[in-house]
Amino acid sequence: MSINYIIYLANYSDGVLYVLAALLLVALAVIIDRSWSLRSTIMQGQSIIRTTAERPALSQGDLLALCDAAGRLPEAELLDTAMRHLAATGPEAMANRLDETVMLIAPALDRRLWVLDTVVTLAPLLGLFGTIIGMFHAFNVLAQPGHAPAEVTGGVADALVATAFGIFIAMLGLTGYNALTNQVRLVIHQLDSMKMMIVNRTDGLPMVPARVSAAAQQARAALVEA
Repeated sequence: MSINYIIYLANYSDGVLYVLAALLLVALAVIIDRSWSLRSTIMQGQSIIRTTAERPALSQGDLLALCDAAGRLPEAELLDTAMRHLAATGPEAMANRLDETVMLIAPALDRRLWVLDTVVTLAPLLGLFGTIIGMFHAFNVLAQPGHAPAEVTGGVADALVATAFGIFIAMLGLTGYNALTNQVRLVIHQLDSMKMMIVNRTDGLPMVPARVSAAAQQARAALVEA
């Protein structure tokens, strides 16, 4: 498929294919940007959670050290909230304040995902619209004297390219949207886990280290190797 033929198809749909190409670029930009950001947040957040889980209790100094290590991660907001309310609240009040922090953080995690949701809905409709316009051009040949049937069938085939392109963009956008939504869910789960760890380690009762069985150690090693 040459560039000239692609330009011909785009003009045959009265420019709808150009709009679809722009939607594809927007979808790819959102997928790449959010995938990189969320993946980095998950990996670094898991490191902070492992470090927190190894501590039987959290003092003001421990919270400060973890907050510095978290940097700009969402977990840093939870640790900062815990530091500000450590000496003034009990476990239940601490949990309520951490819940509030998670609720404030959550909207920022799925930003720009609405763009993918819009692309998934809009791309097939635009593709169908471009196909309908192409059909008008194809059947317009019938009104011209001396037309050939092959011109009509060829025009219909060219018109269907817009629908195929729109469906392809929708499938790509839907796959990316579902993958990113799953990553957001994992980040929220990490925040909930971090909240429980903070509450359990600041209630004045030290955590008793869990005994890890040999089977659990082997399973953990297999996950690390994978």
